[in-house]
Amino acid sequence: MANLKEIRTRIASVASTRQITSAMKMVAAAKLKKAQDAVTNFRPYIHKMQEIMEHVVSSAADDPDNIFAEDRDYNRVLIVVITSNRGLCGAFNSNAVKEAIHLAERKYSRFLASDKIRFLTIGKRGYDMLRRYQVQLDDPNIEIVEHLTYEKAAELAQSLMDAFLAKRYDCIDIVYNEFVNAATQKVICKQLLPLLPEEQQNKEGGKDKKHGGELLNNDYIFEPTRKYILNELIPQDLRLSFYAALLDSVASEFGARMTSMHQATDNASTLIQELTLQYNKARQAAITNEILEIVGGAEALKG
Repeated sequence: MANLKEIRTRIASVASTRQITSAMKMVAAAKLKKAQDAVTNFRPYIHKMQEIMEHVVSSAADDPDNIFAEDRDYNRVLIVVITSNRGLCGAFNSNAVKEAIHLAERKYSRFLASDKIRFLTIGKRGYDMLRRYQVQLDDPNIEIVEHLTYEKAAELAQSLMDAFLAKRYDCIDIVYNEFVNAATQKVICKQLLPLLPEEQQNKEGGKDKKHGGELLNNDYIFEPTRKYILNELIPQDLRLSFYAALLDSVASEFGARMTSMHQATDNASTLIQELTLQYNKARQAAITNEILEIVGGAEALKG
């Protein structure tokens, strides 16, 4: 059994750690409230926008003006992985990285041994984790998740669209954590470019999308012109979708960190209780030994 000084030192160390984890939990909870409000307020708009885009893309699937839905052979692929710059948030980062690797192995297995598939990480932790897999990595973007704004997200989304239109990449996928609640995050894999027609999205999702019990009607009259709508609405939707993914990821990070630090604080409290019990037992044993020594000495003087 450890001596009393060692146990006291360990109790003080665990108590100090508990103060840190408790403070980190409160900071994450405060930041989560703001991030959660941003996600909640933005979702109705982006969902309606995506519903409109499903109609537009399906009705213009064979239109040569729809350059964002151009059917190509996948020769060069980019997978964008959204993670965080900091750790101590449970499995938040590792889940996204594992899903990105699983996506590459499942969908682009023929490219893994070549440089035709690359990974772009948003967040430093994802970059560090992916380096262990010996894959082709672009320089990470570690600033956007620190101070997320729509302007920064739109700029990065535009650079991805430019790379697709310049045919540097034939397909761009995105992997991120969708915010469900403070304790739950869902990893999402989504094809950003090229845009898929609604029928193909339904086929990949394994179900038909219906509204009001009827299949979606894609017979539309475009005003002013179909080409104008495609050139204006689709890039705007892509920028908004990318921004929504970043909002979800940021909120998920704070939720995961708050939950992780809450569990760490509880574990520290439990450990302190166990160490205190161990300390009391050791102290009681030491007192008993001292009493036995005194009694033994007194008996020896009598004899």
